[in-house]
Amino acid sequence: MTYLAGFLGLAGAIALIVHQGWGEVVAAIDRAGWPLLWLLPFHIVPLTLDVIAWRILLAPRDQHKRATLPFLFWVASIREASNRLLPVANIGGEIIGIRLVKWRGIGGAAAAASIIMEVLLTLVNQYLFTALGIILLVELTRNISAFSTVISALAASLPLPIFLIIVLRHGKVFSRLEGFAEKMLGGRTKLTELIDGAGLDLEIRSQYSRPLRLVVACFWQFMGYVVGSFETWLALRLLGYPISVWDAIAIEAVTQALRHIIFVVPAGLGVQEGGLVLFGDIIGLPPEASVALSLVKRMREIGFGVPALISWQWAEARRMYAGASTKETSVNRPSDENASS
Repeated sequence: MTYLAGFLGLAGAIALIVHQGWGEVVAAIDRAGWPLLWLLPFHIVPLTLDVIAWRILLAPRDQHKRATLPFLFWVASIREASNRLLPVANIGGEIIGIRLVKWRGIGGAAAAASIIMEVLLTLVNQYLFTALGIILLVELTRNISAFSTVISALAASLPLPIFLIIVLRHGKVFSRLEGFAEKMLGGRTKLTELIDGAGLDLEIRSQYSRPLRLVVACFWQFMGYVVGSFETWLALRLLGYPISVWDAIAIEAVTQALRHIIFVVPAGLGVQEGGLVLFGDIIGLPPEASVALSLVKRMREIGFGVPALISWQWAEARRMYAGASTKETSVNRPSDENASS
């Protein structure tokens, strides 16, 4: 399903680019030139704000600060790259994040609970940021009917995060999941031990018991969304289509909302392009500018994400090699001692 959605999205994106005129899109990118590379270091700012929010959630279980901000930034860049560039249905990056945080000696349940709560706050901020974007667009265009579809889709999906918030707070979701897995697999296995349902439920309740931390983390995340919208403002200015800051926040918010609603499409292929053309037209942005903006965003995602994925594979290879060397040493040591005796 994911691969099919990705293929259809890619086909739609290509068709849209061809329809709008590939030459005009390339010409806009050529006009901007090398200054577009400034988008790469600029992305560090919103991602750092997200990492600060994550660190706030993880801090009570990492009082010795083994998971430092630079380390969490590295992990966050890998999580983002995995979800943006790989067909993992926007969840594979979180699993990778749990694994990497455990490398610093933090319990799996604590690491998982911090990421689960961070994702939950991301859902909340997604709705808040989208609401801000729609309000700005309505104020700028005086036309609410143009956004009725997005508003209806968000309203229809709103019960899901509310349900998740309530169930995770009061239910025993992961304990039940562990029990279900044991019944299906015929007893305790490595999978059920990995889930650690009871421990994870306790850690999530512990997260809920610190409401001030949740509010502060939510604030930093929201600021990350707002600051991240300046990428749109800067890219369009470099492409030769300057817009106001409010326009940039608005178009970023509603485009993010579309990617959130149609999450099954990997990397939002076709969804991002269509959303930018649709909502860009509302604020007076030419279609070729919207398509060029989308391609520039794609290039930034690749330029920022691919090195992160390579660094992750390099770290995994080093860890595997070190583990194999340690095992080989422990196996050979008795024979060496016998030979010397």
